[in-house]
Amino acid sequence: MPSSARATSLTRRGILAAGGALGLGAVLAACGDSDSGKKGSGASASAKSGSWEFKDDRGQTVKTKAAPKNIVAFTGMAAALKDFGVEVTGVFGPTYVEDPKTKERKPDVQAGDLDITKVKVIGNVWGEFKIEEYLKLQPEVLITDMWEKDALWYVPEEQKAKILKIAPSVALWAAGKSMPSVLQRHADLAASLGADVNSEQVKKDKARFEAAAERLRKVAQGKKDIKVLIGSGDPNTFYVSTPVRPTDTLFFQELGINLVVPTKLDPSGWFELLSWENVDKYKADVILLDNRTGTLQPEQLKAKPTWAALPAVKAGQVFPRVTEPVYSYAKCAPLLEDLATALENAKKVS
Repeated sequence: MPSSARATSLTRRGILAAGGALGLGAVLAACGDSDSGKKGSGASASAKSGSWEFKDDRGQTVKTKAAPKNIVAFTGMAAALKDFGVEVTGVFGPTYVEDPKTKERKPDVQAGDLDITKVKVIGNVWGEFKIEEYLKLQPEVLITDMWEKDALWYVPEEQKAKILKIAPSVALWAAGKSMPSVLQRHADLAASLGADVNSEQVKKDKARFEAAAERLRKVAQGKKDIKVLIGSGDPNTFYVSTPVRPTDTLFFQELGINLVVPTKLDPSGWFELLSWENVDKYKADVILLDNRTGTLQPEQLKAKPTWAALPAVKAGQVFPRVTEPVYSYAKCAPLLEDLATALENAKKVS
């Protein structure tokens, strides 16, 4: 589960959309087995050789008779695969934001460069997964993130058994491991699906990521006195995230950034919950604020006096945090660049 409170809190409280007793009304697709050699990346046999095999981060090996073409994936995963050169048929998870008046749909922050008009959206909010629509897509594989061991991100628990009978699943870690290793696993998966991860564009994107990481490392060395807090807000609570589990903040720590470490984590182990009256518990010079749809943004937070009184807020040192990164080099490099710029200009205010 993610390092901001929103979805994790919902998971813990069991606020899921009711799955209902859906009649599948179709023969459930089975995953065909085939034998093929193994590679160190956990993948073997691309589309060129017919059969396909991939060992995911649960330790489960998926085998199919051919490299999957009808892929349904969590939105962020689909966006990452696209950057590596793999297109998906359908998505689930935050994909678009709809204007309540015009009904115009704009891509959610997690959609990356996906063309949301060309993929079938079978779920756009937490707990929504339209099984009948999923069946119509004739999926060959379902791919998603994993924030907790064996928990498939945005696959509703009460529908999970039915969903997993339709097509085999692949899950990659989105927590507990540093960003570079997570990026490599996404590249491995894309390569197994037939993408050319050694293309000039991907090599260019990776070089940019590595340069951004080195820049951020150097900036951190000169800004050791700047304390950075990772936060997320809803109307009643401010969540201070631990930096040791999310892939981005774990990497930031490795690069030397001075991150606030909350001392009283909730049972999930992801963050400390503060009332808005106690939002000043931790001193911070910079705040990285969850940018996901459904969390309070700076404009909305202006109405909260205790927030407005924070030194980092008064100094204008609040910056968006991409809490659920799209795990491609193309999308992660700007995250590092933006943070480096923010820290370069940050002043000690706490």
